[in-house]
Amino acid sequence: MERTQENETRAGRLIAAARELSAALAPMRFAPPVSHVYNPLDYAWAPHEQYLSRYGASRKRVVFLGMNPGPFGMVQTGVPFGEIDAVRDWMGIAAAVDKPAAENPKRPIEGFACARSEVSGRRLWGLFAQRFGRAEAFFAEHFVANYCPLAFFDHGRNLTPDKLPAAETVPLEAACDAHLRALVEALEPKWLIGVGGFAEARAAEALAGTGVRIGRVLHPSPASPAANRGWAEAAEKQLRALGIWD
Repeated sequence: MERTQENETRAGRLIAAARELSAALAPMRFAPPVSHVYNPLDYAWAPHEQYLSRYGASRKRVVFLGMNPGPFGMVQTGVPFGEIDAVRDWMGIAAAVDKPAAENPKRPIEGFACARSEVSGRRLWGLFAQRFGRAEAFFAEHFVANYCPLAFFDHGRNLTPDKLPAAETVPLEAACDAHLRALVEALEPKWLIGVGGFAEARAAEALAGTGVRIGRVLHPSPASPAANRGWAEAAEKQLRALGIWD
């Protein structure tokens, strides 16, 4: 991917926006049943910054947007849908990952040494690798981000942002909406594709009036019966129907 001054500035804007989002979220507190909150933009900043710098340094045609980090993906690697093999071997990203201030003993942070696989990330990045071959070919026109960078746990159970009470959701969404708008301003995509219904809905609200076209693909989570019946084929079909892929 050719590096120009304009593209370096574009990546710098993403990095600044991520730092601003992390700082805005830092004072937020979440009541039970939330027992632990992880912010990979803090303790896994090194690989996240590598991701933004390496793959966010050009204008994109399509941005895929996830909900929030999974316990064995971005929580460990700092990269959205961060299946370790895909991040380390396909994207060529690896860096030291620290520990969060309050570590969940049922969800320890092991960084790139984590032996668990992020199924959603394996499916998502696996499709992109199959279709585009090299990571640079995919990222030439595409990018992947998460709406919310925080992971929430009820001890051993993963909690998604849509399960939080309204009093906690309002300030969280305000910060995440602002970051999404900053990301879109930097990358100037034609399309924003929500990976699942939550991300699509948040993007539609946050980006109303911007001219960015909003679409959706099925979420690759193993909790989805439809995804387990052939996620890659279903997602490709949806993207072709939208006219994004031919």
